[in-house]
Amino acid sequence: MADALPDRLSTNPNSPYYNEELLAKGVGIRFNGVEKTNVDEYCVSEGWVRVIAGNAKDRFGNAMTMKLKGKVEPYLQSTD
Repeated sequence: MADALPDRLSTNPNSPYYNEELLAKGVGIRFNGVEKTNVDEYCVSEGWVRVIAGNAKDRFGNAMTMKLKGKVEPYLQSTD
């Protein structure tokens, strides 16, 4: 698994797309050419990201998210 990142990845441990080992390596997201640091989940094939919307919480205490559509480019961050 050199630079092969999954099509879909989530930072929520309750999600079926959560991968702790991969997230520990450091995954960065470029969305429409701009570096995003508040991405909760992404899907490359469908072209969307879910970003955390401020400090808002839902009734279960989870962070509120917004779904944005565009070009998604995940990459492994260097540990230099």
